[in-house]
Amino acid sequence: MLSPNLILLYVDDPEKSAAFYTCLLGREPVAAFPTYIAYALENGLTFSLWSTKAANFVSAGSGHRMEIAFMVKDDAEVERLHAAWRKAGIPIEQELMTAVFGRTFVALDPDGHRLRVCTPDK
Repeated sequence: MLSPNLILLYVDDPEKSAAFYTCLLGREPVAAFPTYIAYALENGLTFSLWSTKAANFVSAGSGHRMEIAFMVKDDAEVERLHAAWRKAGIPIEQELMTAVFGRTFVALDPDGHRLRVCTPDK
């Protein structure tokens, strides 16, 4: 049986994206090359950034049809992160709201990838 263990985002400027995610994730990369950066997460997942300008990069895909979600412990933490990210100048695409699954908002990284903060389904 397969289990995904890597999230890979395509980015235009790896250095800019690495600065953003180093701050957001509160950790340094475990691997950093001019066109690829990787972060080891405590849950065993690897979160990586790959430059669209890399010599061996090939993708015909376009658009952002997915999002990375950060499930936090409660509504208060969702609201705290919304305020903190807004104060840090992170663009908010979907304002703080209550969805069928609880409090949530969506921010954007430097490449327009959607970053959702929410509570786990009850």
